[in-house]
Amino acid sequence: MAKAIHSMVRVLDEARSVDFYSKAFGLKVADRLDFDTFTLVYMSNDESEFEVELTINKGRTEPYALGDGYGHLAVSVGDLDAEHARLAAAGLAPNKIVEFNRDGALLARFFFITDPDGYKIEVLQRHGRFK
Repeated sequence: MAKAIHSMVRVLDEARSVDFYSKAFGLKVADRLDFDTFTLVYMSNDESEFEVELTINKGRTEPYALGDGYGHLAVSVGDLDAEHARLAAAGLAPNKIVEFNRDGALLARFFFITDPDGYKIEVLQRHGRFK
């Protein structure tokens, strides 16, 4: 059976991206592999074994075109309101909290935040299938 282990995003500025993912989601650098033309930075926390892999292509100066195929990463939190307030206080500009209801019952509460390279991250309240 396959096990999801990481998702990779290409970033321009390693320090800026490491700082964002650390402040926003408590991710820490688990490993850093430096090669001649690129660097891989694996970030994780104690909540999950799943990692975000930052790929930094050396010498690149222009932002990546995200295209129309990329959707988003998603994380879950125990207290959505507190996380939203914390991210706003940190100057990370989370979008407004949205509630989705289906058949009169709460399906999901969430907001989106955007990393320095334009990648969208959905932050969901732990509830139902979003554990």
